[in-house]
Amino acid sequence: MDTSQSTKIWYLPHHPVTNVNKTGKVRVVFDCAAKYQNVSLNSQLLKGPDYMNSLIGVLMRFRQDHVTIAADVEAMFHQVRVRNEDRDALRFLWWPNGDLSRAPKCYRMKVHIFGATSSPSCAAYALKRTAKDFAHLYEKEKATVVDRDFYVDDCLMSVATEEQAVYISTDLRSMLLCGGFRLTKWMSNSRKVIETVPTAERAPSIKNLNPDDNLPCDRALGVTWDVSTDQIKFRVKLDDKPMTRRGILSVVSAMFDPLGLIAPVTLRAKAIIQTLCRDKMRWDEQIPRQQELEWKAWLSLLSDIENVSVRRCYKTHKSGNIVNAQLHIFSDGSQTGYGACAYIRLTDDAGNISCSLVVGKSRLAPIKQVSIPRLELSGAVVACRLYEQLSEELSIHIDSATFWTDSMIVLGYINNQTKRFKTFVGNRVAAIHDVTQPEQWRHVNTKSNPADIASRGIDASDRVSMNIWLNGPDFLSLDQSQWPESSKISPLPKDDAEIKKDTTVLVTTTKTVDLLLCQYSSWNKLTRGVAWLLKFKEYCVRKYINKNPTIDAQKLTLEDIQNAER
Repeated sequence: MDTSQSTKIWYLPHHPVTNVNKTGKVRVVFDCAAKYQNVSLNSQLLKGPDYMNSLIGVLMRFRQDHVTIAADVEAMFHQVRVRNEDRDALRFLWWPNGDLSRAPKCYRMKVHIFGATSSPSCAAYALKRTAKDFAHLYEKEKATVVDRDFYVDDCLMSVATEEQAVYISTDLRSMLLCGGFRLTKWMSNSRKVIETVPTAERAPSIKNLNPDDNLPCDRALGVTWDVSTDQIKFRVKLDDKPMTRRGILSVVSAMFDPLGLIAPVTLRAKAIIQTLCRDKMRWDEQIPRQQELEWKAWLSLLSDIENVSVRRCYKTHKSGNIVNAQLHIFSDGSQTGYGACAYIRLTDDAGNISCSLVVGKSRLAPIKQVSIPRLELSGAVVACRLYEQLSEELSIHIDSATFWTDSMIVLGYINNQTKRFKTFVGNRVAAIHDVTQPEQWRHVNTKSNPADIASRGIDASDRVSMNIWLNGPDFLSLDQSQWPESSKISPLPKDDAEIKKDTTVLVTTTKTVDLLLCQYSSWNKLTRGVAWLLKFKEYCVRKYINKNPTIDAQKLTLEDIQNAER
């Protein structure tokens, strides 16, 4: 290949990558992070703007309505071309027929590749630009789908009716095809929608779907989705890992749970890892006997998590038109950790009420000991962060938001109008006030607070606690008149450890210095006079306060003179 005109030349190593969930498919990945003379291709590329939607946001909206649509853009990166002048930076060597005895041939990639820092941004821009350029040929709703319901190359959305799903899927395929993007691997929980999709474009598991066949389990952005029952489930694959800090972390990290639906279960495993960190255990060092027993006990119960299922749709099948939507966010803290959980409470025109966990967070308490009120306040801040995220991501109009805590101290902090707090509490109270009003916060007893589960953790076999965690406390299914009464918030005690103490500053003036200046005729005499005064002061302090009058009052030292000058 002629390189005389090339100004950007780079040769990329590459390797195959397979996925256990996608048998028979091999993806070629170029190692753009490979360095030559401390330089890699990725180090010379700009990442570009982030056009990617939030994974949690896409999953939240996927649970909003009854009928689902899921699809995948075929080889999305490879549909976007690289400019001709940049292609020499994407060279690679290839041995024809795998014959390493022959000289390799040099090729260039004409499209964006997996592994390059810039590829996700460029491909996402091209996809959104396609929707923008051809939006005038379709309704505005189709372009909105591309803006809100795509995560990289995966489309995941829910709509109210089957007719709407058919309409959107048909136009969406046509619109994106105008830009060279082919939507394939279609899946839906509606047979009517599936039947409108050409067989070649369906997901492999439903290409030959018979009328009597149940819809299979599928993966929606890594989350296991039982299409037949329309529920989110959890699969546990326990590899044989060593009893080390690295092995435990590997197992815990493999549990993909972006919405925090099983956060209380994983919290206990994370607590074991934190204990190992506190004890400064090395990554590959055998863990102590106590932690080994705790880890084995946790693993022995983990398979029970496969019996847990979560209704995908926030609404029940009986739900009519939604007339009221509320968010209820609970928070709590304990010695183990702190956390929050958000529930959406929907009321239809027939008065039916449904309540579902939208997202949960469980965080470990810091290794450095923190007081329980501070941890409970940290949980309240997490609740506010969840509310901000929900307000931005959910498409459902929320009529009201209520925040619940079982800590009267936290309610006292939030409702305080007169006292000044220490930095830790002051910053967090300010963060809460930036998002919520004190009137939105209410008290709930500990037994009815599901965030107590998030802060302490539970075993996978604890079905009672898991049911409360996933569906919320019983009172949310009742009329508002039967909710816990708002407790009267008492003023904070004056001796609360987080209240800043009032400081009184007394200022006095004296003419002593002026008198001294008038009494001495030289700098040397002045400094010696001040030195003797300081020495007398030190003598008085030792004799009358410290009860130890021992001091050499016979002569001045160099240090005495220097102190006097200062």
